[in-house]
Amino acid sequence: MIKLVVPSLEDMWFREQLINDEKTMEFNKKWGGTIHFPKDKWESWYDYWVRNPDGKRFYRYILDDNNMFVGEIAYHFDESRQIYIADIIVMAKYRGKGYGSLGLNLLCECAKQNGIEFMFDDIVIDNPAVSLFLKNGFYEEYRTDDYIMLKKTL
Repeated sequence: MIKLVVPSLEDMWFREQLINDEKTMEFNKKWGGTIHFPKDKWESWYDYWVRNPDGKRFYRYILDDNNMFVGEIAYHFDESRQIYIADIIVMAKYRGKGYGSLGLNLLCECAKQNGIEFMFDDIVIDNPAVSLFLKNGFYEEYRTDDYIMLKKTL
């Protein structure tokens, strides 16, 4: 079983490691691949996502049975499209163990408890995460040449 935890500012080392891991961020190649997240950026990012989410952002780490961080889940309100976008990243070395499905379902549960009716994600067409979302109750709303827009009623 997994738990969702609110990370501390000091725990941002895991996010730095997660989004800077080439294998984990392989899906993000089209938009630049890995993401640099130096320590001097942690506090402002943390303030925006964790301390002051304004009801428009939600962010948690996924913790496994051994109290190890294995990934992150989040959602945010996209002002331009007026929708909530899901986000889940599981560290490559922990994939294939069910953390993605468990994390995605917990994310949707939290969103529903927070009054959100629909969750969306726009995923690059060749990203294997599309099947994760489809097997967990999302459906394809539309697609472009670049991505598939998936939607789930909560």
